[in-house]
Amino acid sequence: MKKIIRGIGKFFRHIGLFFDKWLISPITKFILKITNFKDNSKGIDRFLGKKSTLIVISLILAFVVFIIIDQESSVMADQYAEILYNQPVTAVYNEELYVVEGLPKTVDITLVGEKRHIFLAKQSPSKGVSVDLTGLSEGNHKVTLKYSQKLKSLDYKLDPSEVTVTLYPKVSETRSLTYDVLHSDDLDSKLSIDSVELDRDDVIIKGAQYKLDKVATVKALVDVDDIAHPKAGEIELKNVDLVAYDTKGKVVDVEIVPTSVTAKVKITSPSKEVSIKVVPKGNLATGKAIKSADTSIAKVIVYGSEEAVNDLEYLPVEIDVTGLSESKEYKVTLKKPTGITDISTKTLTVKVEVDNSISKEFADISIATENLADKYKVQALSEADSRVIVVAKGSEAVIKDLDSSGITAYIDLDGYGVGEHEVPVKVKGTDLRVKYSSKTKKVKVRISEK
Repeated sequence: MKKIIRGIGKFFRHIGLFFDKWLISPITKFILKITNFKDNSKGIDRFLGKKSTLIVISLILAFVVFIIIDQESSVMADQYAEILYNQPVTAVYNEELYVVEGLPKTVDITLVGEKRHIFLAKQSPSKGVSVDLTGLSEGNHKVTLKYSQKLKSLDYKLDPSEVTVTLYPKVSETRSLTYDVLHSDDLDSKLSIDSVELDRDDVIIKGAQYKLDKVATVKALVDVDDIAHPKAGEIELKNVDLVAYDTKGKVVDVEIVPTSVTAKVKITSPSKEVSIKVVPKGNLATGKAIKSADTSIAKVIVYGSEEAVNDLEYLPVEIDVTGLSESKEYKVTLKKPTGITDISTKTLTVKVEVDNSISKEFADISIATENLADKYKVQALSEADSRVIVVAKGSEAVIKDLDSSGITAYIDLDGYGVGEHEVPVKVKGTDLRVKYSSKTKKVKVRISEK
Protein backbone atom coordinates (compact mmCIF):
# COMPACT_ATOMS: atom_id res chain seq x y z
CA MET A 1 0.00 0.00 0.00
CA LYS A 2 2.87 2.36 0.86
CA LYS A 3 4.40 1.62 -2.53
CA ILE A 4 1.18 2.63 -4.28
CA ILE A 5 0.93 5.89 -2.29
CA ARG A 6 4.56 6.72 -3.04
CA GLY A 7 3.92 5.96 -6.76
CA ILE A 8 0.90 8.32 -6.84
CA GLY A 9 2.86 11.05 -5.08
CA LYS A 10 5.75 10.65 -7.49
CA PHE A 11 3.30 10.91 -10.43
CA PHE A 12 1.85 14.24 -9.21
CA ARG A 13 5.34 15.60 -8.47
CA HIS A 14 6.31 14.90 -12.08
CA ILE A 15 3.21 16.78 -13.26
CA GLY A 16 4.06 19.73 -11.02
CA LEU A 17 7.65 19.80 -12.27
CA PHE A 18 6.41 19.67 -15.86
CA PHE A 19 4.13 22.72 -15.44
CA ASP A 20 6.82 24.54 -13.43
CA LYS A 21 9.46 23.97 -16.12
CA TRP A 22 7.40 24.60 -19.25
CA LEU A 23 4.66 26.99 -18.15
CA ILE A 24 5.20 28.79 -14.80
CA SER A 25 8.95 29.45 -15.05
CA PRO A 26 8.89 30.83 -18.66
CA ILE A 27 5.99 33.15 -17.86
CA THR A 28 7.67 34.28 -14.62
CA LYS A 29 10.94 35.08 -16.40
CA PHE A 30 9.00 36.99 -19.04
CA ILE A 31 7.28 39.15 -16.40
CA LEU A 32 10.55 39.81 -14.61
CA LYS A 33 12.14 41.03 -17.80
CA ILE A 34 9.26 43.41 -18.31
CA THR A 35 9.45 44.82 -14.78
CA ASN A 36 13.16 45.38 -15.08
CA PHE A 37 12.61 47.80 -18.00
CA LYS A 38 9.99 49.92 -16.32
CA ASP A 39 10.36 52.49 -13.64
CA ASN A 40 7.82 51.18 -11.15
CA SER A 41 7.48 51.86 -7.54
CA LYS A 42 9.19 49.72 -4.98
CA GLY A 43 5.83 48.48 -3.71
CA ILE A 44 4.88 47.16 -7.10
CA ASP A 45 8.32 45.61 -7.46
CA ARG A 46 7.98 43.87 -4.15
CA PHE A 47 4.43 42.72 -5.06
CA LEU A 48 5.45 41.36 -8.43
CA GLY A 49 8.56 39.88 -7.00
CA LYS A 50 6.65 37.57 -4.75
CA LYS A 51 6.62 33.98 -5.91
CA SER A 52 2.92 33.48 -5.12
CA THR A 53 1.99 36.52 -7.22
CA LEU A 54 3.91 35.23 -10.16
CA ILE A 55 2.30 31.84 -9.82
CA VAL A 56 -1.23 33.33 -9.83
CA ILE A 57 -0.49 35.54 -12.84
CA SER A 58 1.00 32.60 -14.70
CA LEU A 59 -2.05 30.50 -14.02
CA ILE A 60 -4.39 33.28 -15.19
CA LEU A 61 -2.45 33.68 -18.42
CA ALA A 62 -2.40 29.90 -18.99
CA PHE A 63 -6.17 29.75 -18.45
CA VAL A 64 -6.76 32.57 -20.97
CA VAL A 65 -4.60 30.82 -23.56
CA PHE A 66 -6.52 27.58 -22.95
CA ILE A 67 -9.90 29.30 -23.46
CA ILE A 68 -8.77 30.91 -26.73
CA ILE A 69 -7.44 27.63 -28.14
CA ASP A 70 -10.52 25.73 -27.01
CA GLN A 71 -12.88 28.19 -28.71
CA GLU A 72 -10.95 28.01 -31.94
CA SER A 73 -10.96 24.22 -31.92
CA SER A 74 -14.68 24.17 -31.10
CA VAL A 75 -15.44 26.35 -34.10
CA MET A 76 -13.43 24.04 -36.34
CA ALA A 77 -14.91 20.90 -34.81
CA ASP A 78 -18.50 22.11 -35.23
CA GLN A 79 -18.15 22.39 -39.00
CA TYR A 80 -19.73 19.24 -40.48
CA ALA A 81 -20.93 18.07 -43.90
CA GLU A 82 -23.53 15.49 -44.84
CA ILE A 83 -24.85 14.34 -48.24
CA LEU A 84 -28.54 13.69 -48.82
CA TYR A 85 -28.68 11.23 -51.70
CA ASN A 86 -31.43 10.79 -54.31
CA GLN A 87 -33.61 13.74 -53.34
CA PRO A 88 -36.66 13.98 -55.66
CA VAL A 89 -36.97 16.89 -58.07
CA THR A 90 -40.32 18.49 -58.86
CA ALA A 91 -41.02 20.82 -61.76
CA VAL A 92 -43.67 23.52 -61.96
CA TYR A 93 -45.08 23.91 -65.48
CA ASN A 94 -48.27 23.54 -67.52
CA GLU A 95 -48.59 19.75 -67.65
CA GLU A 96 -51.56 19.91 -70.01
CA LEU A 97 -49.58 21.72 -72.72
CA TYR A 98 -46.01 20.46 -72.42
CA VAL A 99 -43.83 17.42 -71.85
CA VAL A 100 -40.48 17.98 -70.09
CA GLU A 101 -37.40 15.90 -70.88
CA GLY A 102 -33.86 16.17 -69.54
CA LEU A 103 -34.90 16.90 -65.96
CA PRO A 104 -33.25 14.49 -63.48
CA LYS A 105 -35.62 12.57 -61.23
CA THR A 106 -33.29 12.96 -58.24
CA VAL A 107 -30.24 14.99 -57.15
CA ASP A 108 -27.74 14.82 -54.28
CA ILE A 109 -27.63 17.65 -51.71
CA THR A 110 -24.55 18.44 -49.61
CA LEU A 111 -25.37 20.23 -46.32
CA VAL A 112 -22.56 22.08 -44.51
CA GLY A 113 -22.84 23.47 -40.97
CA GLU A 114 -23.04 22.47 -37.35
CA LYS A 115 -24.24 18.98 -36.56
CA ARG A 116 -27.22 20.20 -34.58
CA HIS A 117 -28.34 22.42 -37.44
CA ILE A 118 -27.97 19.58 -39.94
CA PHE A 119 -29.96 17.32 -37.63
CA LEU A 120 -32.75 19.90 -37.36
CA ALA A 121 -32.75 20.40 -41.13
CA LYS A 122 -33.22 16.68 -41.68
CA GLN A 123 -36.09 16.53 -39.18
CA SER A 124 -37.87 19.65 -40.43
CA PRO A 125 -40.30 19.41 -43.34
CA SER A 126 -39.00 20.80 -46.61
CA LYS A 127 -40.47 21.44 -50.02
CA GLY A 128 -37.45 19.69 -51.47
CA VAL A 129 -35.75 20.42 -54.77
CA SER A 130 -37.79 22.23 -57.39
CA VAL A 131 -37.49 24.10 -60.66
CA ASP A 132 -39.92 26.67 -62.03
CA LEU A 133 -40.55 26.26 -65.77
CA THR A 134 -43.59 28.49 -66.00
CA GLY A 135 -43.31 31.03 -68.76
CA LEU A 136 -40.91 28.91 -70.82
CA SER A 137 -41.89 28.00 -74.38
CA GLU A 138 -41.17 25.00 -76.59
CA GLY A 139 -37.45 24.22 -77.01
CA ASN A 140 -34.25 23.86 -74.98
CA HIS A 141 -33.70 25.82 -71.75
CA LYS A 142 -30.92 25.93 -69.14
CA VAL A 143 -32.52 26.11 -65.71
CA THR A 144 -31.34 26.27 -62.08
CA LEU A 145 -32.53 23.86 -59.43
CA LYS A 146 -33.46 25.26 -56.02
CA TYR A 147 -33.56 23.64 -52.59
CA SER A 148 -36.09 24.96 -50.08
CA GLN A 149 -34.81 24.97 -46.49
CA LYS A 150 -35.92 26.89 -43.40
CA LEU A 151 -32.54 26.93 -41.63
CA LYS A 152 -30.44 29.74 -43.08
CA SER A 153 -27.47 28.76 -40.88
CA LEU A 154 -26.63 25.92 -43.29
CA ASP A 155 -24.88 26.05 -46.62
CA TYR A 156 -25.99 23.62 -49.31
CA LYS A 157 -24.86 22.51 -52.75
CA LEU A 158 -26.90 20.63 -55.36
CA ASP A 159 -25.39 18.05 -57.69
CA PRO A 160 -26.33 18.89 -60.39
CA SER A 161 -27.42 22.45 -59.74
CA GLU A 162 -28.08 23.42 -63.38
CA VAL A 163 -29.60 21.28 -66.13
CA THR A 164 -30.76 21.70 -69.70
CA VAL A 165 -34.36 20.68 -70.27
CA THR A 166 -36.45 20.38 -73.43
CA LEU A 167 -40.13 21.30 -73.61
CA TYR A 168 -42.24 19.45 -76.21
CA PRO A 169 -45.88 20.13 -77.06
CA LYS A 170 -48.04 17.40 -75.48
CA VAL A 171 -50.20 15.46 -77.97
CA SER A 172 -52.56 12.53 -77.43
CA GLU A 173 -53.76 9.50 -79.40
CA THR A 174 -56.21 6.65 -78.84
CA ARG A 175 -54.76 3.12 -78.97
CA SER A 176 -56.34 -0.31 -78.67
CA LEU A 177 -55.63 -2.24 -75.47
CA THR A 178 -54.51 -5.88 -75.26
CA TYR A 179 -53.17 -7.95 -72.38
CA ASP A 180 -50.32 -10.23 -71.33
CA VAL A 181 -50.55 -12.86 -68.61
CA LEU A 182 -47.50 -12.82 -66.31
CA HIS A 183 -46.19 -15.70 -64.16
CA SER A 184 -48.66 -18.19 -65.66
CA ASP A 185 -46.21 -20.97 -64.74
CA ASP A 186 -46.86 -20.17 -61.06
CA LEU A 187 -50.48 -21.24 -61.47
CA ASP A 188 -51.42 -24.71 -60.20
CA SER A 189 -50.65 -27.15 -63.00
CA LYS A 190 -54.23 -28.45 -62.89
CA LEU A 191 -55.59 -24.95 -63.55
CA SER A 192 -55.60 -22.99 -66.78
CA ILE A 193 -56.48 -19.39 -67.67
CA ASP A 194 -59.35 -19.71 -70.11
CA SER A 195 -59.93 -16.03 -70.88
CA VAL A 196 -59.23 -12.46 -69.76
CA GLU A 197 -61.79 -9.67 -70.17
CA LEU A 198 -60.74 -6.04 -69.67
CA ASP A 199 -63.18 -3.32 -68.64
CA ARG A 200 -62.18 -1.22 -71.68
CA ASP A 201 -60.92 -1.83 -75.21
CA ASP A 202 -58.80 1.28 -75.74
CA VAL A 203 -56.80 3.91 -73.87
CA ILE A 204 -55.36 7.37 -74.51
CA ILE A 205 -51.61 7.87 -74.64
CA LYS A 206 -50.06 11.31 -74.17
CA GLY A 207 -46.58 12.68 -74.69
CA ALA A 208 -44.19 14.11 -77.25
CA GLN A 209 -45.09 13.17 -80.82
CA TYR A 210 -41.85 11.30 -81.43
CA LYS A 211 -42.54 9.15 -78.35
CA LEU A 212 -46.09 8.34 -79.47
CA ASP A 213 -44.77 7.30 -82.88
CA LYS A 214 -42.67 4.62 -81.16
CA VAL A 215 -45.61 2.98 -79.40
CA ALA A 216 -46.53 -0.28 -81.14
CA THR A 217 -48.91 -1.67 -78.52
CA VAL A 218 -50.36 -0.92 -75.09
CA LYS A 219 -50.88 -3.91 -72.82
CA ALA A 220 -52.51 -4.63 -69.49
CA LEU A 221 -50.17 -6.81 -67.41
CA VAL A 222 -52.37 -9.43 -65.75
CA ASP A 223 -50.17 -11.00 -63.08
CA VAL A 224 -51.14 -14.44 -61.78
CA ASP A 225 -49.19 -13.70 -58.58
CA ASP A 226 -51.77 -11.01 -57.76
CA ILE A 227 -54.46 -13.69 -57.41
CA ALA A 228 -54.55 -14.57 -53.72
CA HIS A 229 -56.03 -18.07 -53.92
CA PRO A 230 -56.37 -19.23 -57.55
CA LYS A 231 -59.15 -21.69 -58.20
CA ALA A 232 -61.57 -22.56 -60.98
CA GLY A 233 -64.04 -19.75 -61.56
CA GLU A 234 -64.07 -16.04 -62.44
CA ILE A 235 -61.79 -13.67 -60.53
CA GLU A 236 -61.72 -9.86 -60.73
CA LEU A 237 -58.36 -8.10 -60.61
CA LYS A 238 -58.36 -4.34 -59.99
CA ASN A 239 -55.62 -1.78 -60.67
CA VAL A 240 -53.99 -3.82 -63.43
CA ASP A 241 -50.96 -1.85 -64.66
CA LEU A 242 -50.75 -0.60 -68.26
CA VAL A 243 -47.49 -0.43 -70.20
CA ALA A 244 -46.65 0.88 -73.69
CA TYR A 245 -44.15 -1.07 -75.83
CA ASP A 246 -42.31 -0.40 -79.08
CA THR A 247 -41.84 -2.93 -81.90
CA LYS A 248 -38.84 -4.49 -80.10
CA GLY A 249 -40.70 -4.99 -76.84
CA LYS A 250 -39.02 -2.11 -75.02
CA VAL A 251 -41.05 0.10 -72.69
CA VAL A 252 -41.92 3.56 -74.07
CA ASP A 253 -42.21 6.32 -71.46
CA VAL A 254 -45.58 7.92 -72.23
CA GLU A 255 -48.56 8.94 -70.13
CA ILE A 256 -51.43 6.44 -70.31
CA VAL A 257 -55.00 7.41 -69.43
CA PRO A 258 -56.33 5.70 -67.42
CA THR A 259 -53.24 4.41 -65.60
CA SER A 260 -54.86 1.04 -64.78
CA VAL A 261 -57.85 -1.14 -65.63
CA THR A 262 -59.94 -3.92 -64.13
CA ALA A 263 -59.66 -7.45 -65.54
CA LYS A 264 -61.98 -10.42 -65.18
CA VAL A 265 -59.92 -13.62 -65.30
CA LYS A 266 -61.69 -16.91 -65.99
CA ILE A 267 -59.80 -19.89 -64.58
CA THR A 268 -60.78 -23.41 -65.61
CA SER A 269 -59.51 -26.91 -64.96
CA PRO A 270 -60.10 -28.86 -68.20
CA SER A 271 -59.27 -32.54 -67.86
CA LYS A 272 -59.85 -35.83 -69.67
CA GLU A 273 -58.97 -39.48 -69.23
CA VAL A 274 -56.95 -40.83 -72.14
CA SER A 275 -55.35 -44.17 -72.90
CA ILE A 276 -51.61 -44.87 -73.02
CA LYS A 277 -50.14 -45.75 -76.39
CA VAL A 278 -46.60 -47.16 -76.67
CA VAL A 279 -44.62 -45.75 -79.62
CA PRO A 280 -41.45 -47.77 -80.39
CA LYS A 281 -38.54 -45.77 -81.87
CA GLY A 282 -35.70 -47.34 -83.83
CA ASN A 283 -35.21 -50.77 -85.42
CA LEU A 284 -34.96 -53.99 -83.46
CA ALA A 285 -32.21 -56.52 -84.07
CA THR A 286 -32.45 -58.30 -87.45
CA GLY A 287 -35.24 -60.86 -87.53
CA LYS A 288 -36.87 -59.59 -84.34
CA ALA A 289 -40.21 -57.90 -83.74
CA ILE A 290 -42.32 -56.69 -80.83
CA LYS A 291 -44.86 -59.24 -79.74
CA SER A 292 -46.38 -57.11 -76.99
CA ALA A 293 -45.82 -53.81 -75.14
CA ASP A 294 -47.78 -53.73 -71.92
CA THR A 295 -47.89 -50.72 -69.59
CA SER A 296 -48.29 -50.76 -65.79
CA ILE A 297 -51.29 -48.44 -66.16
CA ALA A 298 -53.69 -48.27 -69.10
CA LYS A 299 -55.07 -44.72 -68.73
CA VAL A 300 -54.17 -41.36 -67.20
CA ILE A 301 -55.96 -38.06 -66.57
CA VAL A 302 -54.48 -35.06 -68.39
CA TYR A 303 -54.95 -31.36 -67.53
CA GLY A 304 -54.33 -28.31 -69.68
CA SER A 305 -55.97 -25.80 -71.96
CA GLU A 306 -59.43 -26.78 -73.15
CA GLU A 307 -58.30 -26.96 -76.76
CA ALA A 308 -55.27 -29.15 -76.00
CA VAL A 309 -57.27 -31.51 -73.79
CA ASN A 310 -60.06 -31.89 -76.36
CA ASP A 311 -57.64 -32.57 -79.21
CA LEU A 312 -55.64 -35.23 -77.36
CA GLU A 313 -56.82 -38.73 -78.31
CA TYR A 314 -54.15 -40.71 -76.46
CA LEU A 315 -50.91 -40.11 -74.56
CA PRO A 316 -47.91 -41.33 -76.56
CA VAL A 317 -45.12 -43.05 -74.62
CA GLU A 318 -41.93 -43.36 -76.65
CA ILE A 319 -39.40 -46.14 -75.98
CA ASP A 320 -36.10 -46.71 -77.77
CA VAL A 321 -35.94 -50.30 -79.12
CA THR A 322 -32.87 -49.84 -81.33
CA GLY A 323 -30.97 -53.13 -81.54
CA LEU A 324 -33.33 -54.87 -79.08
CA SER A 325 -33.08 -58.69 -79.39
CA GLU A 326 -34.81 -59.91 -76.22
CA SER A 327 -37.62 -58.90 -73.90
CA LYS A 328 -36.99 -55.84 -71.72
CA GLU A 329 -38.66 -53.67 -69.09
CA TYR A 330 -38.55 -49.86 -69.38
CA LYS A 331 -39.03 -47.22 -66.69
CA VAL A 332 -40.58 -44.23 -68.46
CA THR A 333 -41.21 -40.64 -67.31
CA LEU A 334 -44.31 -39.34 -69.06
CA LYS A 335 -43.85 -36.23 -71.20
CA LYS A 336 -46.52 -33.54 -71.42
CA PRO A 337 -47.72 -32.80 -74.97
CA THR A 338 -48.06 -29.16 -76.05
CA GLY A 339 -50.84 -27.45 -74.10
CA ILE A 340 -50.96 -30.13 -71.40
CA THR A 341 -49.92 -28.79 -67.99
CA ASP A 342 -50.26 -31.86 -65.75
CA ILE A 343 -50.71 -35.63 -65.85
CA SER A 344 -52.22 -37.69 -63.04
CA THR A 345 -49.34 -40.19 -63.19
CA LYS A 346 -45.75 -39.10 -63.74
CA THR A 347 -44.01 -42.44 -64.40
CA LEU A 348 -44.90 -45.94 -65.54
CA THR A 349 -43.35 -49.26 -66.54
CA VAL A 350 -43.44 -50.72 -70.07
CA LYS A 351 -42.78 -54.47 -70.55
CA VAL A 352 -41.71 -55.24 -74.11
CA GLU A 353 -41.81 -58.89 -75.25
CA VAL A 354 -39.69 -59.70 -78.29
CA ASP A 355 -40.41 -62.51 -80.82
CA ASN A 356 -39.14 -63.58 -84.20
CA SER A 357 -40.28 -61.42 -87.09
CA ILE A 358 -42.34 -62.53 -90.10
CA SER A 359 -43.74 -60.50 -92.99
CA LYS A 360 -47.07 -60.33 -94.77
CA GLU A 361 -48.11 -58.52 -97.96
CA PHE A 362 -51.29 -56.54 -98.48
CA ALA A 363 -52.15 -55.80 -102.12
CA ASP A 364 -54.28 -53.10 -103.69
CA ILE A 365 -53.84 -50.54 -100.94
CA SER A 366 -55.20 -47.25 -102.30
CA ILE A 367 -52.92 -44.20 -102.05
CA ALA A 368 -54.34 -41.28 -100.12
CA THR A 369 -53.08 -37.68 -100.21
CA GLU A 370 -52.17 -35.39 -97.34
CA ASN A 371 -51.41 -31.66 -97.03
CA LEU A 372 -52.65 -30.72 -100.53
CA ALA A 373 -53.54 -27.03 -100.77
CA ASP A 374 -57.28 -26.37 -101.01
CA LYS A 375 -56.96 -24.66 -104.40
CA TYR A 376 -55.47 -27.77 -106.02
CA LYS A 377 -56.63 -31.20 -107.08
CA VAL A 378 -54.47 -34.28 -107.77
CA GLN A 379 -54.66 -37.21 -110.16
CA ALA A 380 -52.50 -40.34 -110.53
CA LEU A 381 -50.86 -40.62 -113.98
CA SER A 382 -51.65 -44.37 -114.20
CA GLU A 383 -53.45 -47.17 -112.38
CA ALA A 384 -50.10 -48.36 -111.02
CA ASP A 385 -49.61 -44.93 -109.48
CA SER A 386 -52.89 -45.14 -107.52
CA ARG A 387 -52.36 -48.44 -105.65
CA VAL A 388 -49.43 -50.15 -103.97
CA ILE A 389 -48.50 -53.38 -102.23
CA VAL A 390 -47.69 -52.90 -98.54
CA VAL A 391 -45.32 -55.21 -96.66
CA ALA A 392 -45.98 -55.57 -92.91
CA LYS A 393 -43.29 -57.04 -90.63
CA GLY A 394 -43.90 -58.09 -87.07
CA SER A 395 -44.34 -60.88 -84.59
CA GLU A 396 -46.26 -63.89 -85.85
CA ALA A 397 -48.82 -63.42 -83.07
CA VAL A 398 -49.45 -59.89 -84.31
CA ILE A 399 -49.24 -60.37 -88.07
CA LYS A 400 -51.69 -63.26 -88.21
CA ASP A 401 -54.50 -61.04 -86.92
CA LEU A 402 -53.53 -57.96 -88.97
CA ASP A 403 -55.81 -56.82 -91.80
CA SER A 404 -55.69 -54.01 -94.34
CA SER A 405 -58.27 -51.86 -92.54
CA GLY A 406 -55.58 -50.53 -90.22
CA ILE A 407 -53.08 -49.74 -93.01
CA THR A 408 -52.84 -46.43 -94.89
CA ALA A 409 -50.59 -45.66 -97.87
CA TYR A 410 -50.25 -41.96 -98.66
CA ILE A 411 -48.25 -39.23 -100.35
CA ASP A 412 -47.40 -35.93 -98.65
CA LEU A 413 -48.03 -33.06 -101.07
CA ASP A 414 -47.02 -30.22 -98.78
CA GLY A 415 -45.21 -27.60 -100.91
CA TYR A 416 -46.13 -29.13 -104.26
CA GLY A 417 -47.73 -26.91 -106.94
CA VAL A 418 -49.27 -27.22 -110.39
CA GLY A 419 -47.56 -29.81 -112.64
CA GLU A 420 -46.44 -33.44 -112.76
CA HIS A 421 -44.47 -34.77 -109.81
CA GLU A 422 -42.85 -38.01 -108.67
CA VAL A 423 -43.66 -38.32 -104.98
CA PRO A 424 -42.39 -40.80 -102.31
CA VAL A 425 -44.96 -43.24 -100.91
CA LYS A 426 -45.34 -43.48 -97.16
CA VAL A 427 -47.20 -46.08 -95.08
CA LYS A 428 -48.60 -45.98 -91.56
CA GLY A 429 -50.72 -48.33 -89.49
CA THR A 430 -52.73 -48.37 -86.30
CA ASP A 431 -50.66 -51.16 -84.73
CA LEU A 432 -47.35 -49.57 -83.78
CA ARG A 433 -45.70 -52.94 -83.09
CA VAL A 434 -45.59 -53.50 -86.85
CA LYS A 435 -43.18 -51.99 -89.40
CA TYR A 436 -44.84 -50.97 -92.67
CA SER A 437 -43.30 -50.30 -96.08
CA SER A 438 -44.44 -50.00 -99.70
CA LYS A 439 -42.99 -52.11 -102.49
CA THR A 440 -43.48 -49.13 -104.78
CA LYS A 441 -41.24 -46.37 -103.50
CA LYS A 442 -42.50 -43.47 -105.70
CA VAL A 443 -45.59 -42.69 -107.78
CA LYS A 444 -46.30 -40.06 -110.43
CA VAL A 445 -49.15 -37.59 -110.01
CA ARG A 446 -50.48 -34.49 -111.74
CA ILE A 447 -51.54 -31.44 -109.72
CA SER A 448 -53.84 -28.86 -111.26
CA GLU A 449 -55.99 -25.99 -110.10
CA LYS A 450 -59.61 -26.64 -109.27
